Amino acid sequence: MSDDPHDPETDPAAPDVSRLLTLLTLEPIDRDIYRSPHPGEGMGRLFGGQVASQALRAAQSTVEAEHHVNSLHAYFLRPGRFGLPVTFVVDRIRDGSSFTTRRVVARQDGEAILNLDASFHVAEDGEEYESPSPIDLVPTPDELERDTEHIAPHRRVVDHREIEPPPAASTRAMWIRTVGQLPDDPDLHACVLTYLSDSGPVSAARRAIGRGGRWGGWGGDLMTASLDHTLWFHRPARADEWLLYDLQAVACGRARGLTRGALWTSDGHLAVSVTQEALLRPKRDAS
Repeated sequence: MSDDPHDPETDPAAPDVSRLLTLLTLEPIDRDIYRSPHPGEGMGRLFGGQVASQALRAAQSTVEAEHHVNSLHAYFLRPGRFGLPVTFVVDRIRDGSSFTTRRVVARQDGEAILNLDASFHVAEDGEEYESPSPIDLVPTPDELERDTEHIAPHRRVVDHREIEPPPAASTRAMWIRTVGQLPDDPDLHACVLTYLSDSGPVSAARRAIGRGGRWGGWGGDLMTASLDHTLWFHRPARADEWLLYDLQAVACGRARGLTRGALWTSDGHLAVSVTQEALLRPKRDAS
């Protein structure tokens, strides 16, 4: 038995990572149509990162093996619900020698709940540049504690360590990785990075307007939801190794908030850039 808290055998609060792998195992039911018979667990609406990651997995199933996702843009159209399967319909927009494009519509009970566009690229050599890393400005994961209380079901597969206070230029920062090791499949890791990246941007926008505590201040007098979510994948990264998720609120107004984020590897390389717009609607105005 390992002494590493990353190992689910030594962390009774953590489920086996196989639960996440089950969510990303889609059933083919027709050409370019896939279904998730496992809607996850919890109350209220489905976690948006789950549906987006499953939509990416469906798109990957129709793409040549040497093409890997380089960007995606997801629109969250309706809240997903627990207890009902989600169907993913893939549209093969373009198949090229260098780039491939897919569109995926996720449907539940006959209604579209998410639309995702994804681009896939064959690896090519090119000149490199990345902005300076904030790694040296934050404590290491070993210096921080994992909060295992009051964690939403979709976060139980995540080892999440909040950095308080975040770096001066940031609104929120945390170290994240999955609880347990994942298979050596770069496409699977891209899906899990998509899953992880939807946890944090909404609360960063809330914090910018003074409506968020340590864990984002869920509830209260705001109706919040992810509206759209964009990722650019700059280099392969493992979702089961520590990543610094640095988030900066860009603008809030008209009941919406925009957050920019970056996922950095522990050795200081930029792996993924993220942007998300969220709904920040006072509940008294909800109709």
